[in-house]
Amino acid sequence: MPGLRSVMTRVGYLRCLAMAFAAVITITLVPAGMVTAQSPSPTVAMRAADWKAIEKVVREQLAALKAGDSAKAFALAAPAIRQQFGTAEIFAAMVAGGYSALLAARYMEFLEGAVIDGNVIQPLRLIAADNSVQVALYTMQKQADGRWKIAGCVLAPSTVQAA
Repeated sequence: MPGLRSVMTRVGYLRCLAMAFAAVITITLVPAGMVTAQSPSPTVAMRAADWKAIEKVVREQLAALKAGDSAKAFALAAPAIRQQFGTAEIFAAMVAGGYSALLAARYMEFLEGAVIDGNVIQPLRLIAADNSVQVALYTMQKQADGRWKIAGCVLAPSTVQAA
């Protein structure tokens, strides 16, 4: 079945990227003892309301960054990210320097999210002015108060070219 094969390829690709991202986050960004957020079990299905809330958080952070509201963007990051960068200004400078594709994309499309090995991953397709395509893989954390925060993002290059 061709449809099943493409889904399996996509899931395998997302699993590989998510595992690599999780390893990087665990090693470089999350000091021991700092993980206090609630992560869903890899076998628990996420509710549609959670995916909508996640999309809203990502959209709000991107809008805040584009508007120069670094304090709002920083507030939407998970506690470990806020602790790592310390200030909203340092965080915004890091995003501007290392994640400019997020800010400059001419088109964005939220793709179907997934829970992979307990990590909640929200992919976002980005199309640049030159029609190059990247996928931003957001790792999300549900906080003890029930709100979703952004725990990290990896930009994955693509060999696809937009028309």
